[in-house]
Amino acid sequence: MQASFEDWLHSQWAKRGALAISLLPLSWIYSFICRSRADKITPVELPVPVVVVGNIYVGGTGKTPITIQLVRELRAAGFTPGVISRGYGRKEDAPKLVKDDSPASEVGDEPLLIRKLAKCPAAVGRDRVAAGKLLLAQYPKVDVIVSDDGLQHKRLARDMELAVIGARGFGNGWTMPAGPLREPPSRLDSVDALIMNATTATFDCRTPRYAATSQLGMCIQLSSGRRCDIDELSREIAEKKAATLAAAGIAAPGRFFAMLRAHGIQGATLALGDHYDYQDNPFAHWQVDYIFITGKDAVKCKQIPAIANDTRIWVADLEMQLDPYLVQAVVEKVREASKRKSKAH
Repeated sequence: MQASFEDWLHSQWAKRGALAISLLPLSWIYSFICRSRADKITPVELPVPVVVVGNIYVGGTGKTPITIQLVRELRAAGFTPGVISRGYGRKEDAPKLVKDDSPASEVGDEPLLIRKLAKCPAAVGRDRVAAGKLLLAQYPKVDVIVSDDGLQHKRLARDMELAVIGARGFGNGWTMPAGPLREPPSRLDSVDALIMNATTATFDCRTPRYAATSQLGMCIQLSSGRRCDIDELSREIAEKKAATLAAAGIAAPGRFFAMLRAHGIQGATLALGDHYDYQDNPFAHWQVDYIFITGKDAVKCKQIPAIANDTRIWVADLEMQLDPYLVQAVVEKVREASKRKSKAH
């Protein structure tokens, strides 16, 4: 039901139809309120450089995999990065550190995935400034913070803004609720860089653009941790003539399914809706031999014994690559900000 509604909503937002046009006055009000609030906010500067990885589209654009890879690149450049995030779906607003065994319901699935794959300190909170201060207090060696989302969180001062453009582009180009945008496309003129992630969107903007590419690499059996190259696993499935299911609780599941098909893994698909919590086991009645899920789904599935011990389930690992020139630009910006802040303090 959730996935069906999301698909319908995005299909409405992809065009300027009767429904979108009828909601346009509400979009004007929404944009006015957002601008008014932003004008009253005084940004708070943290003592270390802050890089925001965000978007203007309300749905998923691939920010989290990009954040993970950016953390790895910053570490390779000699920094000690940490990550802050709101933590989608949390019931409390207070800042909280993300631990390896933190329940996804308490910290959010994406921050938990970042903590696991990027192997860095992480904190969540509605107030990103408070989350950043908590992170720095507990991990004083952190010398750069990457904010997963937060482009619209004006209270957090930032030294660099990266906006991710995903497969859906800008939809009909209108702000909510008539369209899917949190801010108008003109907002992209003020960010430092655009990251084009699996999109063919065309638009006028003077901001530098960089490509992000991704592919599926290793697959990990959820129950045992066994690792297997995806093409090797595909050959195993073909030889056995095994039945497969691809399931995803992410914003754009179709892309995940297509990536599996590109490796010869054909079978049933199950779109569960973004941030699906898995409290109701969706695999219990499926008569298949292999089930493929994403890393974002895996951090939640691992915490539910009935699913974690299902030997049919494999996690398809996503490998993200960033344009080297983007990485260079981020590293240089962070170094400049680090020098400036160290002098100020």
